[in-house]
Amino acid sequence: MTTPLLEQLTPPGGWKSPGRVRLAPLTPETSTRAQRVLMRVINKVGKLEASNLFLMLMRNFRLFWNWLMFAKQMMPYGQIDRRDTELVILRVGWNCRSRYEWGQHVDIGLRAGVSAEDIARIPLGGDAPGWEPHLKALMQACDEFHHERMIGDASWAVLEAHYGPRLLLEVVMLIGHYEMLAGVLNSTGLPLDTRLEGVLAAAPIHPRCAAHARSP
Repeated sequence: MTTPLLEQLTPPGGWKSPGRVRLAPLTPETSTRAQRVLMRVINKVGKLEASNLFLMLMRNFRLFWNWLMFAKQMMPYGQIDRRDTELVILRVGWNCRSRYEWGQHVDIGLRAGVSAEDIARIPLGGDAPGWEPHLKALMQACDEFHHERMIGDASWAVLEAHYGPRLLLEVVMLIGHYEMLAGVLNSTGLPLDTRLEGVLAAAPIHPRCAAHARSP
């Protein structure tokens, strides 16, 4: 089942957009052969489709390369559970109303083993029924970081008990990194890759899909 754009999950106020592409990805005409080869290698090794993102960031290759070396330490090579990582990124993308971040990580999350039910709960955050205690705290931590620019004591205590100090630092850096990236994506007006549009439309996470699944 393919869900039309207007019926897909959308945060209150809609997705943030400047209304145009302010900083477009490099094209075959404006990119070098080395840049195109590197992009394909990164997509293949990372098992993702982020060509628009990479080709946009390659406009400043020095920043792009150093950002990539940092970002990969959290995704896909982070040390916290991969399900936890993807749920954090999705909640951050939802909070920041970043459609690119959301769409890309619906795809990555589903392929990494996150359930459609988990993704469909993301809009409700920590209030959604069914979260394990540490996942509820993760959702709350994302919200607190977003609105208060710090994680509250109650959420911190649950996460510290679950992860310990070393991995808790990774959690905090993960939230902060994807908050930053969402702001870049929203500000540049980067469009979602064509394949990811199809994945997002077909993902069984939208209200219409849930209603269909409950039908006798």
